[in-house]
Amino acid sequence: MKEFILHIETATKICSVAVSQGGNILAFHEEQPENYVHGEQLTIFIEKVCVKAGIQLSDLDAVSVSIGPGSYTGLRIGLSTAKGLCFGLGIPIICIETLDSLLVTGRSKHPNAKLCAMLDARRMEVYTKSIDDKDETIHALSSTIIEEETFKAHEPFIYFGDGAAKLENIWKSRLAHFDSEISITAVGQVKLAHERFKNQSFDALAQCKPLYLKQFGLNT
Repeated sequence: MKEFILHIETATKICSVAVSQGGNILAFHEEQPENYVHGEQLTIFIEKVCVKAGIQLSDLDAVSVSIGPGSYTGLRIGLSTAKGLCFGLGIPIICIETLDSLLVTGRSKHPNAKLCAMLDARRMEVYTKSIDDKDETIHALSSTIIEEETFKAHEPFIYFGDGAAKLENIWKSRLAHFDSEISITAVGQVKLAHERFKNQSFDALAQCKPLYLKQFGLNT
């Protein structure tokens, strides 16, 4: 088994797909349009990365997919595509929480910092999870209404993700550092999916469902 894994990220407007082998990235493709294009573009992106990686869909050994929290529509499209591929090819699925993937991306840039990943949940609410410099959880995954003192007791943090941008002006006087260059990407799934694959820790295909955190209708 060559351990070819397809990675799908559709939790936000970013449509991102990657292929890895043995924990190494072979190819990736992503776009961040103004509107959600997952329904029209996801399968095209999958074809593109397979061509770049020099493999066929039939070569895949597993599919990892972001299960949320995030966009209701995006998560449904990503997960249904992943499940369809896994069912058709007879390969396992690996469901990865979106903020775990985002934290991996943040850790690769800031190896010794406390990190707080945030995705926009509309208005002054964010989906968030934070870890210390040893990767131990400080704040568990939650949907959080942002106030002036939120998370202040555990700063300094590096805040990132599309939910962090709206806080820079509010938290100017705090030990809050913002990194706007870190965004959600399928590449963030590679390390987590590789570890799960090595341990044969797969999800039950029929039971996989999006992790919303909020009631349907409060996010798109």
